[in-house]
Amino acid sequence: MTRYEIRACTLTEQDTAVEYATLSISEIGPWLQKTFAEVATYLERKGASADGMPFARYHRRSDGRFDVEAGFSASTPTNGEGDVEPSDLPAGPAATTVHIGPYDTIEPAYAALRDWILERGGVPEGNAWEVYYSDPTLDHDSTNWRTEVIQPYRPKP
Repeated sequence: MTRYEIRACTLTEQDTAVEYATLSISEIGPWLQKTFAEVATYLERKGASADGMPFARYHRRSDGRFDVEAGFSASTPTNGEGDVEPSDLPAGPAATTVHIGPYDTIEPAYAALRDWILERGGVPEGNAWEVYYSDPTLDHDSTNWRTEVIQPYRPKP
């Protein structure tokens, strides 16, 4: 079993440029590749830049599919165009960990974050998101992929 090192942090709100979709698990990977390229092109065309690595935020639906929001933090706020829309990542307390390995083995990282938050009397707040430090199109060895998982939470009152 993988042991995850959990770190507490305080996030600042980040403007983002994203696309949204409702997808099955098998559709997520190809959609993310396309979406990251489209959002990066949009930001470049608008004179903004990606401020960090690509991210995706997931909300599991009752039908087994996921509502997915994916893109980049933007160096300046954007208005959106076509499928690209403005959004943000929230400010406040969060727990974070890094998962090393294939994406289909990441669920224990989410569980570790949830357990860490609950053990400290907090409550997870909103959907976690993943920040991708590895590019599967360049690094074909999924055992090396690095993904940070960030879960905002409400601390114990």
